[in-house]
Amino acid sequence: MADPEITIPEQELVERFVRSTGPGGQNVNKVATAVELRFDVAQSPSLPEPVRERLLAKRDRRVTGDGVLVISAQRFRTQERNRDDARERLAAFIESGLHAPKPRIATRPSRASKERRLGAKRERSTVKRGRGPTRDWD
Repeated sequence: MADPEITIPEQELVERFVRSTGPGGQNVNKVATAVELRFDVAQSPSLPEPVRERLLAKRDRRVTGDGVLVISAQRFRTQERNRDDARERLAAFIESGLHAPKPRIATRPSRASKERRLGAKRERSTVKRGRGPTRDWD
């Protein structure tokens, strides 16, 4: 089965350029190089319903209570590279919601494995009991 290709139109993305934090000399005080990318996961018509549900079910701190993904990119010193970085991270986030997790199948330990475990516990118990002081009350 081939992965469905999801394309997000430019009008669904909201970019805001802000001043970056951290080192960078005077450049950091003058130029708005950091990018804040917002994408409304909950209201996007581009996302298929199962993908949207999986993305919203994730406990990702970048997703607000309204279902808006906020990605802040300020790793690089240029606006263009930060913009590309934010879009790559958006693509990675959406990619993570494409695949449904494999359902867990409940299993039980076999009788033999239970016996081995209990036998090992008994052996360990006798070893530890043998370390203590010997009591001779006769």
